[in-house]
Amino acid sequence: MDKNAMRETVLEAKQRKGITWEALGEATGLSPVFVCSACLGENSLLPEQAQAVVNALDLPGHLAATLEAYPNKGQRADTMLSDPLVYRLNEVVMVYGETLKEVIQEKFGDGIMSAIDFSMDVDKIKDPKGDRVVLTLNGKFLPYKRW
Repeated sequence: MDKNAMRETVLEAKQRKGITWEALGEATGLSPVFVCSACLGENSLLPEQAQAVVNALDLPGHLAATLEAYPNKGQRADTMLSDPLVYRLNEVVMVYGETLKEVIQEKFGDGIMSAIDFSMDVDKIKDPKGDRVVLTLNGKFLPYKRW
């Protein structure tokens, strides 16, 4: 099974069973954001984590191998850019990306934030004017090597 077929199978099973990403995170011992990313085909799981997803969603056992397979990241980027939420996140980076670069480099020096040694949290804050989305991106700073 390829990652796209796996993605659809997982999403259908998740909806059918009424399981949240939070519950799948607990079942695997992973962040719900990371397990979601793996189930969408953007990351891979270790064998015991993949088996936990298969068990929680009552999926065929062979699907674990696809969850464990290394992905080609970003393959759906073109199709996802039309989604309003994804587009707005891209808009944030387009508008504030250079600002973030300047502020990060002022604080840390010449380098980048890792997307490999990285975690992300999504939180909800109740607000009388409308609930707030809080995204926390936490990446290791990697200075550029001079050679």
